[in-house]
Amino acid sequence: MSEYPYNPKSLCADEFINHQEILDTLEYADAHKNDLDLCYAILDKARAHLKPSKNHCAVITHREASVLLACEDPGVEAALKQLARDIKLAYYGNRIVLFAPLYLSNYCVNGCTYCPYHAKNKQIPRKKLTQDEIRAEVIALQDMGHKRLAIEAGEHPKENPIEYILESMRTIYSIKHRNGAIRRVNVNIAATTVDEYRMLKDAEIGTYILFQETYHKEGYLALHPSGPKHDYNWHTEAMDRAMEGGIDDVGLGVLFGLDKYRYELAGLIMHAEHLEAVHGVGPHTISVPRLKRASDINPEDFDNGISDELFEKIIALIRVSVPYTGMIISTRESEAVRERALKYGISQISGGSRTSVGGYLEEERPHDTEQFDVSDQRTLDEVINWLMSNDHIPSFCTACYRAGRTGDRFMDFCKNGQILNYCHPNALMTLQEYLSDYASEDTRRRGEALIERELQLIPDARVHDKCVQRIQAIRAGAGRDFRF
Repeated sequence: MSEYPYNPKSLCADEFINHQEILDTLEYADAHKNDLDLCYAILDKARAHLKPSKNHCAVITHREASVLLACEDPGVEAALKQLARDIKLAYYGNRIVLFAPLYLSNYCVNGCTYCPYHAKNKQIPRKKLTQDEIRAEVIALQDMGHKRLAIEAGEHPKENPIEYILESMRTIYSIKHRNGAIRRVNVNIAATTVDEYRMLKDAEIGTYILFQETYHKEGYLALHPSGPKHDYNWHTEAMDRAMEGGIDDVGLGVLFGLDKYRYELAGLIMHAEHLEAVHGVGPHTISVPRLKRASDINPEDFDNGISDELFEKIIALIRVSVPYTGMIISTRESEAVRERALKYGISQISGGSRTSVGGYLEEERPHDTEQFDVSDQRTLDEVINWLMSNDHIPSFCTACYRAGRTGDRFMDFCKNGQILNYCHPNALMTLQEYLSDYASEDTRRRGEALIERELQLIPDARVHDKCVQRIQAIRAGAGRDFRF
């Protein structure tokens, strides 16, 4: 037995991600995976999510989700995927938010065995963007049509101190190029102090993102043999410090392929349950990256990879278990995998991404400083056209963040289903901005036809009329950045 008790309200990682509780959960799942009556009862319980309510934030527990994951009955799996799709539509509609990563620096002092930025890798050239280089990269991203960035940097106290991150955020927000502007900067940097999280909040961070990589403590310590990231508890407790520092939008994620996927799913949902229990606000986003080939890294060195089919099931289970969260899939995954994942819960994707330090100015994709291989190498315009051909609305909306609808305010709107009153018209207006300013002719025609259809689905006559007026203004060049 663990020396630590399981306590989702504790601020100690060993208690809210409790090893013995996960082992007990997996044992329970194995014992009940063939109990189809139980499995269908869990799915029936989850259907409460189809009527969004702030009281429905934790209908499916980590233990119940683990039972569904262990169950291999085709009927249960089909019902799970359909429910996940229905829940995604109930909370987020058919909108897909677009973003791009911007890697600032690959200097890193950690020894992570799965990341090419690890300190001992001599194959990869080290690079750090200057503020002038950041400015040029951001203009290139704006010229593509992006409005939302996720900035990334390795952990290095000398090369990448908090002052460098803050200065980079100021630079990014300051750039207004033609009709372009970055309206939300999400930040994916190493676990830090409450004081530094306050600095990020003051600098108008969007979401603070930190992947756990693995919740299995023994496995985590082996995968992080050296550097500050070796401290499992400091890393795992980072979201609590971020929220103490005023950042109320945080993003979780594990790197599937490092440890056993059943353990990871239980830990991920337990982390969401912990944030709800302590702060009243669960994760704003959950990402689902899988380990990919990169410099000095071979995914075949790890024996915990998962198939595409299992990956889709995990996505569906996260959506059913944490219905209010935004779910992110990156260009690590192929077009085919991303297309299927969109059906089961994904609400945000990257497009036209470069995972090198900088690289958006280059016509040819640079590979020497990439963090991982990019599977989906289509342009942003191609991704947008593809989304619309699959009946999704590409959205560049950042309205909630800029209107102060973050943290518990966003969650109240989302859990009550009211967020649809904002997101749908905002998505259409930001899509029109893209179509007017950046799109190819084919994408523009397809998109404007989609907008005309979707306008008819806005139920509030006042909102409908105002949205139509604003879209007409965008088309006429008479305004940008409208929002509800």
